[in-house]
Amino acid sequence: MVVTDWITDNYIELFGAVTGIIFVFFEIRQNIWLWPVGIMTSAVYIWVFFTGKLYADMSLQGYYLVISILGWYWWVRGAGHRLRSEATKSRIAGAQGSGLRAQGSGQQVQGDVHKKLPSLEGLGLGIDNSAILVVSRIKLKTSIMLTIIFLFLYISMWYVLDNFTDSPVPGCDSFITSLSIIATWMLARKIIEHWYLWIIVNAVAVVLFLSRGLYPTVVLYSVYCAMSFIGLKEWRKTISQNSPFEEPAPPQRGG
Repeated sequence: MVVTDWITDNYIELFGAVTGIIFVFFEIRQNIWLWPVGIMTSAVYIWVFFTGKLYADMSLQGYYLVISILGWYWWVRGAGHRLRSEATKSRIAGAQGSGLRAQGSGQQVQGDVHKKLPSLEGLGLGIDNSAILVVSRIKLKTSIMLTIIFLFLYISMWYVLDNFTDSPVPGCDSFITSLSIIATWMLARKIIEHWYLWIIVNAVAVVLFLSRGLYPTVVLYSVYCAMSFIGLKEWRKTISQNSPFEEPAPPQRGG
């Protein structure tokens, strides 16, 4: 009866925890369904964090709703042109092989190229590669800008929470919220380094939520932390595969 009563009293938080785990699973798999699930999870946690007096985290969920819509759009926009890396590489290798074999005959080269063009266009190559959203690494300029934004958000939120709310943990709450804002934007742009930020956020969040007695959420963020390491490993595998045109090795000069 005690367990049943506890579940009855915390069913909203439990539902949010379940959808949150599903969200991270889809995130690891780079599945587009992570965004609608994320919207559902955020809606639940707006209420959970409001009742737990974690106001910065509550505001963060509102941000998640907005960025989830944008992320959904960014991912869908590139979905029609997303490259199937292994199939792409094999087709390109085949095309290159045909070109090499045909070097002795100009007519044969022209024929091979003509036959290969339709299949390459069908893969989205040479059409508009700017529409392809693939896993990438963060650039130095972007990392500097995001660091500045993080510091601004962190200091601003800490000041507001410390002076205008009854938040018992303004510093920790602000840190988690600010870093999560940056990580979510990076996820929406498929930047692999967002996983490092999630590892930090989730580890700190476990301690914070444990202190607030939000035990289902503690379990959720513990699972998040473990899954963040898995996600980082899985996304690393796709980085080298997402770009079909690799820089050719420089020709070797004879001694």
